[in-house]
Amino acid sequence: MIDRIDRRILSILQEDSTVPVAEIGRRVGLSTTPCWRRIQKMEEDGVITRRVAVLDPKKVNAKVTAFVAITTNQHTDDWLRKFADVIRDFPEVVEFYRMAGQVDYLLRVAVPDIDAYDDFYKRLISKVDIADVSTSFAMEQIKYTTELPLSYVLAEKPKVNT
Repeated sequence: MIDRIDRRILSILQEDSTVPVAEIGRRVGLSTTPCWRRIQKMEEDGVITRRVAVLDPKKVNAKVTAFVAITTNQHTDDWLRKFADVIRDFPEVVEFYRMAGQVDYLLRVAVPDIDAYDDFYKRLISKVDIADVSTSFAMEQIKYTTELPLSYVLAEKPKVNT
C-alpha cells in the first residue's frame, strides 16, 4: 500500500529522478536509509518501473509529432501479436495503444519532418495489413508531462487494534 510519504517520494522522483536520496528523505521527513528502502520497495513492487531522462525533441531532431489512428478488419490474437511485434521495431513509435471506439490502435510517432513520416508510413504498411490509417500532425505542444497524478492513489487504511 502506498502511504502519504510514498506519494511525496513519488512526486519528487516524477519531477526529477536525479534528486539525491538524502535530499528526498529530508523533504519527506525521513533519514536516508528508510527513504532508500521505500524507493527500493516501490521499484520491487513495480510502482516505479524505470528512471529516465526526458529529452527535448527539437534538440534530438524529432520535432514532428504525428498521431496515427489505425483501423483494421483483423481482430485475432495472432494479428495483434504480429502487429505489436512490427510496431516494437519502429523507434519512431514512442507510444502505442489499443483503443475502444472507432479507432482500433493509436500511435504517437516522433520524426524529424514530413518526409521521415512518409518513409515510416510506407515501411509500416509494407509490413502489416491495415484497413485504414489516418494521421494528424501536432502543430504545437501545449502541455506535456510524464508525471502521473498521485491524488488517485488509495490512502492506506488505518490499522484497527483488536
